[in-house]
Amino acid sequence: MSLETQTAPTPVFETEQDILSRAKRSAGRHKRNVWLLRLAILVAWLGLWELAGRFWIDPFFYSMPSKIWERLTEWFTTGTDFGTIWYQILVTVEEAVIGFVLGAVAGVICGVILGRSAYLAEVLAPFIKAANAMPRIVLAALFVIWFGLGLSSKVATVFVLVFFAVFFNAFTGAREVDRNLIDNARILGATRWQVLQSIVLPSATSWILSSLHVAFGFALIGAVVGEYTGAKAGMGFLIANAQGTFDTAGVYAGMLVIMVVALFAEWLIGSAERKLLRWRPQMSADDGRRDI
Repeated sequence: MSLETQTAPTPVFETEQDILSRAKRSAGRHKRNVWLLRLAILVAWLGLWELAGRFWIDPFFYSMPSKIWERLTEWFTTGTDFGTIWYQILVTVEEAVIGFVLGAVAGVICGVILGRSAYLAEVLAPFIKAANAMPRIVLAALFVIWFGLGLSSKVATVFVLVFFAVFFNAFTGAREVDRNLIDNARILGATRWQVLQSIVLPSATSWILSSLHVAFGFALIGAVVGEYTGAKAGMGFLIANAQGTFDTAGVYAGMLVIMVVALFAEWLIGSAERKLLRWRPQMSADDGRRDI
């Protein structure tokens, strides 16, 4: 009787390169699927809107994607009734950027100072809360009266909106600094300026940068509202003119241009945030899906 020897299968071990390649392919498939789903939602939404405008609703009031595209094509090829569309965009962006920079700088300085000074924060708390509760959009009308229809009134509106959005985050970030780090630095002989520069500001950076995403949206809103209240040029001025002439497609087209500018600014701020916060541990996509 012969005995047959059976050999066990040789185990296959994955190399580190194989694991990384598989993870990269999985991440690529996930990203592709996300973008395909986004595209499908966008196409379905625009298609239903177009069909509704042709068969069910009055396009005079609600317009249609095709009419909006025609208006955008007209603006970017032949221009608007008040100059080129690029000039209108430049005016709005200039107002938003100047007000955004001034409001963000002032918000960071005031937020950090009050965040590190409990006495000043206690004294000024009622005034800050009262100013924050004020309907700041309404101030655009006053700024037009005070500063005229030019750049200054729009920058003032943007400044007020951006300041509070950045201020409260900077204030919270400065208050949330680990007290032990500050105490240890002071024991080692660090001055107040060194503590602020090397501990407080880096610790509050995450809070400040997260507020900038929202703040630039407020900056564009402030610029458009200021132009809508009274201006000689800008995207808000175009939207107000389109409303006055019952050009629904023009209103939507102006909103779409502003949205594209906001998305581009969001991309720039996000890129700057990733570079400045390279030290922070990144959460993987799998971790995010598990949390959901």
